[in-house]
Amino acid sequence: MQTILTVVQIVLSILLSVAILTQQRGTGLSATFGGSGTFYTSKRGAEKVLFNATIVLGILFVANSIAYLFFV
Repeated sequence: MQTILTVVQIVLSILLSVAILTQQRGTGLSATFGGSGTFYTSKRGAEKVLFNATIVLGILFVANSIAYLFFV
């Protein structure tokens, strides 16, 4: 059981890292330093799928971490 949870944790961490790194960057802190951060765009298409996949992968990562605590 420990080996399966470890492998799943490694796979989830790689997928989560890739999902985070492939998302488009927003305005971030540019509005704080005088940039134009006054507009808001909604997520569409692949960007929305990637955003939702990141949330799901994050939840699975945390759940797997908690399962690892109890089963090992």
